[in-house]
Amino acid sequence: MVVSYSVPHPISSRLCVAAAVLVASLSTSALALERVHLDSPDATPFDCTRVEALDAGHTRLYLYSPDIPGATNNFTDVSTARIVLMETVPDPPPVPTALKPAAAAAAPSSYDIHDLIARAGAQHNIDVELLASIVHTESGGASKAVSRAGARGLMQLMPSTARDLGVEDPFRPDQNIAGGAAYLDSLLTRYKNDLSRALAAYNAGPAAVDRYHGIPPYRETRAYVAYVEKEFTRRKQAATRTAALATVVAH
Repeated sequence: MVVSYSVPHPISSRLCVAAAVLVASLSTSALALERVHLDSPDATPFDCTRVEALDAGHTRLYLYSPDIPGATNNFTDVSTARIVLMETVPDPPPVPTALKPAAAAAAPSSYDIHDLIARAGAQHNIDVELLASIVHTESGGASKAVSRAGARGLMQLMPSTARDLGVEDPFRPDQNIAGGAAYLDSLLTRYKNDLSRALAAYNAGPAAVDRYHGIPPYRETRAYVAYVEKEFTRRKQAATRTAALATVVAH
């Protein structure tokens, strides 16, 4: 049976904290997880092993990670006011060995990340330096990166997004970059090549951008858009200087 706890919205921070404490107190059983839904319609719910009220306005969600057993630092902090529903659900069944990332051992062991980015950029008509800037910002080039929210790989795809894009193994650079580029392409099309809105949607989800008719007032999202655009500008300028220098040397 699934036990749900509806959180009225809008709601005072004090009541939200009380709700979070209630869910935390009911989650002592090792046979249940807490599924936390945020106010963004297309936001992926968080499956949590524990929910902890930090203060009057923030709640810490300790995320369930089947492929990172025993992890204690895999958590994310959210504004308590954004929590609209919490429900207790049974633990999912163990992940079959054949589906674990380790089963991809037969996949190529090495990749040329720059080549993968170049191919994805050409396929989707996206500037290579823009894709490189997103990879740099999202994961620092670490193909096995996992965020506190559960996003995975070089372009930090959430599991649900990866599935929608046909990405079977988000830790494989070729699949991750191909999926991330396809997703960014769809966002650029949706927002008529408005880069700032597309980047904001990549970070916070299209629903948040549509709701606020632009970059949502989330500090993380605003910082993300600014950083990617700054990195993109830096890379374009560096590429221009390199091309100019090559021309001079050639003559």
